[in-house]
Amino acid sequence: MSTPIDSAPGGWTAAKERSNLRTLRLMRWIAVTAGRRIARLVLHPIALYFLLVNGRARRASLNYLLRALGRPTHWTDAYRHIHCFAATILDRVYFLQERFDQFEITDHGGAALHARLAQGEGVMLVGAHIGSFEALRATAHGRGVPIAMLMYEDNARLINATLAALAPNVQLHTIALGKPGAMLQLRRWLDDGGLAGLLADRTLPSHAAHPAHPGQADRTRTLWLDFLGQPARFSDGPFRLAALLRCQVVFMAGLYRGGNRYELRFVELADFRASAATSGLDLDARIRDAMQRYVTLLEALCRESPYNWFNFFDFWATDAADHPVSQ
Repeated sequence: MSTPIDSAPGGWTAAKERSNLRTLRLMRWIAVTAGRRIARLVLHPIALYFLLVNGRARRASLNYLLRALGRPTHWTDAYRHIHCFAATILDRVYFLQERFDQFEITDHGGAALHARLAQGEGVMLVGAHIGSFEALRATAHGRGVPIAMLMYEDNARLINATLAALAPNVQLHTIALGKPGAMLQLRRWLDDGGLAGLLADRTLPSHAAHPAHPGQADRTRTLWLDFLGQPARFSDGPFRLAALLRCQVVFMAGLYRGGNRYELRFVELADFRASAATSGLDLDARIRDAMQRYVTLLEALCRESPYNWFNFFDFWATDAADHPVSQ
């Protein structure tokens, strides 16, 4: 999706679209015409260009990598980080066109997920801007399971435009949270056995609508949780949404392992189907437990695969105006 290597005052959902659709269309043309092997050669000058001209992204990358790697960082680390991101952007062209034969994809922890899908049970997935969400399509493709991406309403148009530039002939399913009828649409999608995924490692500005239902922004809370050695902001909106729908929540990530290799990870985060009385905890406590487990898993993946996390802004900033542009 669009490159998250800058930030704009006023919150990322209100920021102007910064992606260059012409460049994305050119990348798509190169990817389809020349093939993945040749297209990957173009990634080196692209990564070097952004490393040199975007000081803010470079500094944010080095600051994050210092935490994730646990050692002093060098410009070569930032280059590797940006190049990894560019590689996953290129591969989205092939994933969206369902050209899975070009990749070697392994699956860890997906047995329980596949069992529920085989029974016609929908699943809500919560991920992060780590690796490639599109790699998940490989899991659902052979099983005929539809996938929908959940997006906040203000950002849906921008992401759809970017994906359309990468794969104009591919039918994409999106559900814009905050719109009237969005909850009913999502409920039907899950009841019909579909997968619905959203990314939970970015917070909304305070004026944004609650992702679960319009007019409930006051119920969404931003919690400061320890992440890579320092408190950072995480919104409980995705987990309140799951609690409102009374569904199971599975953490998912499509880690890029270099070359043509991706590794899918699935870990159950929470099961909101049980009542509060059954679980022995009130709803807020259950939501916080799910959030803490989410952040713990994300931190572990950032340490394991540090170059896969694609938030090129100061994630630990205390200034409310510092939020990323859409990815």
